Amino acid sequence: MKRRRTVRESASIEPPPGYYAAGAEPPDAAQRALILDWVVSRRVASGWRVECRSGSQVVLVRGQPVNHELHAFLTVFSCLVWGAVWAGLALVNRVEREALTVDAQGRVVTVSAP
Repeated sequence: MKRRRTVRESASIEPPPGYYAAGAEPPDAAQRALILDWVVSRRVASGWRVECRSGSQVVLVRGQPVNHELHAFLTVFSCLVWGAVWAGLALVNRVEREALTVDAQGRVVTVSAP
C-alpha cells in the first residue's frame, strides 16, 4: 500500500529561480501577476482557497466557519445531546486568512489577517 505524499507547510512561497530575471530590472505588472499566480497555485495545493483577488494581491482562507443555525437545530432536535459536539466545534474550529502581495521588486509579502 502506497503512502500518499503530503505537502509541507514550510515550503517557500518565493517563485523558483529563473522564473523572472531578478538582476535585470524590476518585473512589470504582468510578471508580478505570474509570480502571484505561481505562489497561489502552491498555496491552493496545500489546502488554502482564494477568497478575493486583485491584480497584485490575493486573500487566501483555510478552514470553514461553524454553521451555528444547523447546530442549534440539531441540539434542540436531539434534546440538548448535540450541544456537546457544537461546543467542541465552536472551541476548536478556526478560520485562517492571509493576504499575499507582490511588491515592485517581485518579492512576495505575506500578512496574516484576522
